Amino acid sequence: MNKVLLVDDEIEILRDTSRLIMELGFECLVAQNGNDALRLLKQEHPDIILTDQKMPVMGGMALLEEVRLHDKTIPVILFTGYGTIDTAVSAMKLGAFDYLQKPFPPAKIAALLQKAINYRKENYDKSADNDTLAKRIDLQGVIGKSKVIEEITDKIIKVAPSNSNILIFGESGTGKELIARNLHLYSKRKTEPFIPVDCTALPSNLLESELFGYEKGAFTGANRIKPGVIELADKGTLFLDEITEMDHNLQSKLLRFLQERQFRRLGGQKLLEVDVRIISATNRDPEQAVKEQKLRQDLYFRLNVVPVFISPLRERREDIPLLVRHFIKKYNPSFSREIKGISSDAMFCLKKYHWPGNVRELQNIIEQMMSLAENNVIDIADIPKQIRETSNTSIEQAGNNSNFKEAKERFLKQFGKKYFEELLVRCNGNLSQTARMAGISRSSLYRIFEEFDIKIPD
Repeated sequence: MNKVLLVDDEIEILRDTSRLIMELGFECLVAQNGNDALRLLKQEHPDIILTDQKMPVMGGMALLEEVRLHDKTIPVILFTGYGTIDTAVSAMKLGAFDYLQKPFPPAKIAALLQKAINYRKENYDKSADNDTLAKRIDLQGVIGKSKVIEEITDKIIKVAPSNSNILIFGESGTGKELIARNLHLYSKRKTEPFIPVDCTALPSNLLESELFGYEKGAFTGANRIKPGVIELADKGTLFLDEITEMDHNLQSKLLRFLQERQFRRLGGQKLLEVDVRIISATNRDPEQAVKEQKLRQDLYFRLNVVPVFISPLRERREDIPLLVRHFIKKYNPSFSREIKGISSDAMFCLKKYHWPGNVRELQNIIEQMMSLAENNVIDIADIPKQIRETSNTSIEQAGNNSNFKEAKERFLKQFGKKYFEELLVRCNGNLSQTARMAGISRSSLYRIFEEFDIKIPD
């Protein structure tokens, strides 16, 4: 029997809609928030997810993004009592299967569920014949929904099984070693060693012995045979980070090894032969490095059989929310209290910052904010001052370039947030009284608080 996971914070909706779903011949699982839904997703493996958009804990849009990271074949249908064309478009762009506005007639649900289950079966069958999709889902630590990340993921899946040398380039902190590790993980060499070497960590003479090893007596202090990392990586992958910083003489020796697949240890006479794949990386533009004679052109051609470029984080800002949630989830076990999320104002600030240190800087900032946050939701006050000031400049510039509709929406959001925060204070934190004073239902108040990132009193 096909499973439907129904997610809504209102008990009445869960009761009535789950009864309808079961009458249509589906098994129905229920959850009252996105966190519970993710737990059921991993435990029960539903075929369809039907979720409300506005919920106090992890709304439907955020849940949709998390589901897409877990399994792209599951149809996710969003519904809301406050639907707009813009919201529907945003949901579809994130990968929603469809979008419904409450109240929805039973016939509409029946037709949509059947359509969704047909889609699920078709795409699940395709993934069973081709494990590409499974590999895409399981890439270790590659987080993002941008076109750049999709293209890199596709390239990893395509070239990982080959023995071709790969050159990864991009700014520091973009995750070049992470990409290299995934290339190894999905290669035929995955059970063999993956050995990373930082070409900037050692002076040239020590780096040479690190790469090629040495024989006993090769130099003062060499009192034993020491295999180099090229030898240790036999049958596996050698990752040479910051290859353009390697001394030219050593580059020529590396080139000779790549051409002949043979080498001698320092002080040795015997030719050793190994089977190793070379993945290299640089934070420079490799073609410019060749022009500046930082990288030998012939070595560049040998290393750059398959190029992989990673854009800086500022050019793929749509990846920031997913990365933020990933790092919060990663670091939560390290703290005595759980950080449940981040406010929209704080997220807006992070998305406006230019991130010169890229993903590595973002990761460090998230850990710092989680350590110092006074509440269980990261807010604008928790963001370091230098990031807030830089982001504020960007926000002001964005406001100057906004059209009337954008400026109006921003003003109304700021007004609404301030109105409900002040009303909640006047009502001494009493939610029922706050809802009555505002002239709305308590359930509507929860949705508005979630939309404006207003903390719900305990």
